[in-house]
Amino acid sequence: MEVSELSHDVPLVLFDGTCNLCNGSVQFILRRDPKGRFRFAALQSAAGKAALAKVGATAQVPDSIILVAGGRWRAKSGAALAIARGLRWPWPLLSVCWLVPYPLRDLVYDWIARNRHRWFGKSEACWVPTPALRARFLDAGEPPTG
Repeated sequence: MEVSELSHDVPLVLFDGTCNLCNGSVQFILRRDPKGRFRFAALQSAAGKAALAKVGATAQVPDSIILVAGGRWRAKSGAALAIARGLRWPWPLLSVCWLVPYPLRDLVYDWIARNRHRWFGKSEACWVPTPALRARFLDAGEPPTG
């Protein structure tokens, strides 16, 4: 699947392909999304960059998890909570966190993001999905990069 074929109804999760926490988050989502609702691409990939351009995202996009859905994009805690809402039980319960003002949520998110490479490590190359999961990755045909 290419970015041009992706409808506004298909949520696309963009992630830092070299971040172990981000890769773990993608695998977490995959295990809790049995209907295959979410699609994925590394931020570093051509598919990821094209998806951001398609929704008019600017250069200030953080290098962690981004959700592109409904013709717009969400970042930081907003992306994480919107993704949790789309997973199977009990993860939609995290929707209660929308009640916390986003500056406070993003403060915690930014603290984790700043330390993620130190705490969880960094890979030299993007994670490559198994053959069974490749259809859910827009950038599956691209060579792995860092």
